This record gives sequence, structure tokens and C-alpha cells, in this order.
Amino acid sequence: MKKIKNFFNSIFFHPNFYKIWAGITLIIFIGYWIPFLYVVGKYLFLFFVILTLLDFLYLWRGGTILANRILPEKMSNGDENIIKLHLKSLYYFPVDLVLIDELPVQFQKRDFLIKVSVEPGEEYIQKYSLRPVKRGVYEFGKLNVFIYSPARLVGIRKQFFGNRQVKVYPSFIQMRKYELLAFANTTSFGIKKVRRLGHTMEFEQIKVYNQGDDYRTINWKATAKHQKLMVNQYQDEKSQNIYSLIDMGRQMALPFNQMTLLDYAINATLSFSNVAMKKKDNAGLLSFERYITTFIKPDNSRQHLQQIFEQLYNLKTGFFETDYERLYRFVRRKIPTRSLLMIYTNFEHINSMRRQLPYLKKIAHKHLVVVVIFKNTELQQVIKQKVNDSRKLYHKIIVEDFDWQKRIMVKELGLYNIHTILTEPQNLTTEVINKYLQLKSRGLI
Repeated sequence: MKKIKNFFNSIFFHPNFYKIWAGITLIIFIGYWIPFLYVVGKYLFLFFVILTLLDFLYLWRGGTILANRILPEKMSNGDENIIKLHLKSLYYFPVDLVLIDELPVQFQKRDFLIKVSVEPGEEYIQKYSLRPVKRGVYEFGKLNVFIYSPARLVGIRKQFFGNRQVKVYPSFIQMRKYELLAFANTTSFGIKKVRRLGHTMEFEQIKVYNQGDDYRTINWKATAKHQKLMVNQYQDEKSQNIYSLIDMGRQMALPFNQMTLLDYAINATLSFSNVAMKKKDNAGLLSFERYITTFIKPDNSRQHLQQIFEQLYNLKTGFFETDYERLYRFVRRKIPTRSLLMIYTNFEHINSMRRQLPYLKKIAHKHLVVVVIFKNTELQQVIKQKVNDSRKLYHKIIVEDFDWQKRIMVKELGLYNIHTILTEPQNLTTEVINKYLQLKSRGLI
């Protein structure tokens, strides 16, 4: 009984079937007044029924379709992830397919549909991309394949797979892309260009002068000894401690392009930690809100990056005020050596920054502190708009005041030797890595 029920559930009619049926019905209806059309309608109806049955048998007995969905082991948050549908036709005639993949509920896509035509015996790979904007577990449902014969009267539905779960992690695609920054002397990546300003004073070796070397590093004693120009070669100081401090307060729950500021901070932290470790520095992680929620001591082993990766996956925004006093006490107690502290936070008003400034000053007294502040891109759009009435002008003045306060924050923090990054969320990773390379080239870490 169940097989019979499944059999009938898999059969359906193409829209062409209903159009032809309606046309024949109209002819028979008019035939009540025009007898000739009534006879024509009856013969057309009989022909239509026979054609429909033949179309169904032709489709049912003529072969089948094999399908396989190829999912990545994990998906990257905020990036386009490629999903592949592998199809193989065992029909001996061309068929048209409509593919409806049951996507995870997080995407909220109810109109996902792909139409393809497959030749006899052809293997076909259909690709599509998905951009998740939240970390967590995503569950794919069944893949529905609707098969139509060339007559396009009757169709057959086939379903493949059960439910399949895939975890969405912080952006590892972005992390791999930014690895190039770790080995470039002059890097142009994203929106900003970073020029290496010099070198630190950790001596590596004496080598023969090549065109392009800094003439200020010429070693005159070695030059006199070897009777040719020799230069000192330096390398960046290694094994510096680099911490990413992620604010988990409610201000980090603000959305931008469907992602929260926290997710942008997490993606930037992963790429930044990877680049720092490629530069032989030690990367650590600290997340804080009312309490210190995560603390990973700095290291640069391969397993350590995986540990940071897993911890970032589990971070969630809270809805409380961040306690910077507790953060200061924890940093003073647990981070005794001078380190680079990259603090991802967001101050929307200058007074909120000034409330935390005493603790930031105390932290910066011993460590090199960089505070990340996000630009409100929606406010930027309002500022660029032209106004033609007093109400819009009033709104624009208020918005410009908020934007001006962000710039005042940057200047005020700079007075106390606190470095800042004022950036749009989508440019955060580029700005953070550029800032790190700049500080390192200047020998500040």
C-alpha cells in the first residue's frame, strides 16, 4: 500500500497538460452550439488521453536519473560556498530536469529552483553558491528532481538523500586568502596599500649588495674585506605575543550586511592570528563581556590555530554592558609581558568611550594597544544624500555629529598612545592585518 501511495505521489502533470485540457474542454463546450466542433473535441480528447498515457510510459520505462549532492565538510561564514549537484541520465532520449534543493532554514529561500536539460547518458554537474551569515549547524533536506519528457505532459519526481548537517565556521576562506600578506614586503590587498617602512634590528646575515637593497645597511668593514659591496640583512623580530581581544557586549550585535559586528571581528581574528603565526609570532585569544569568557595563551603551533578556530566557532554575543575594569585586572594578572593587544569593540558615542578610557590607558601603559572602532555605513549614506527640506537637513546634522564623534575618539585615544582602526565592517580584516604589518615594520612590536 505504501509503495502504491509513493508511486502516485511521484507522478504529476506539467502545466502544458492543464493548458491543453482547458483548450479541449473549451472546444467541447462550444460544440453544444456548433456540432462539428463537438465531434472534433471528442476525438481530440481521446487522442490527448492516449498521448498522455504514452508519455507517462515513455518516461517511466525509458530510464532513470541518478543524482548526488556534493557538500563541503564545513562552510565558511560570510563567504560564497560552492555546492555541486552531480547528475547522470540513464534515459535513451533527452529529458528536462527541474532541481529543487531543500536548503537550510537559515537561508530563508523558498524559491530556489534550477532548470537543466540533459542528453541521453550524459553526466552533468550543476553548481550553485550559498553565503551563510551565521555560525552554527546547517541542515540540508532532500534533493527533489522533477523529470519531464520531450512531450512535457507528465512528470516524475525523484527524491535523493536524507537530511545532511554541515557546520558553518568562521571565514577560513578569508584566512587562506590573507596568508599572502605574511610574506610580501610591499602588499596591496583589499582597499589599502601597505608599504614596509623599514626593518627591525634583529640581525640575520651579511650578504652581497643587490640592486634594490637599502644602501643605509651597507657594512663598510665587510665591504673593505671582500672588495665588493656587502650589506647587513635584518629580519623581523619573532615570537612576539599577539592577542585578539573580542568584546562580546551588546554593541557588537549590531548588524551589517546580514552579519553582526561580532562575526566580522571573529573572521578578522582568524585571519589575523594565522598571519601573525606565519610571521613566527605567538597568537592568543581573549573574549570578554561582564566576565572573561575565553582565554587562550599565545602560541604558534599548528594545533594552536585549530584551537583558536574551534573557540571562535562557539562565541556568541551577549546583551550586557562590557566590564572594562574586569578586563584590565585580568590583563594585568594573566598577561605579564608586553604584547600587542588588538581590541575589537565599538563605541557609538564619545561618552561611552570616555567611560572606558581610564582602563584603556592603564592597559596601554604596559602593552601596545590597538582599538578597532566601526564606521556606521548607514550613517555614511545619509551624509552623502542631498537634502531639500529642513527636516532632512536636521537629520543630516545629527548624523554628521555622530560621524564627527567617531573621529574625535580616534584623536583622543591617540593622545594616550593608543592606536586605533576606524573602518567599515567589510574592510576590517584588511585594515587589521595592514596595521599589524605596519607596527611590525616600525619595530613597535
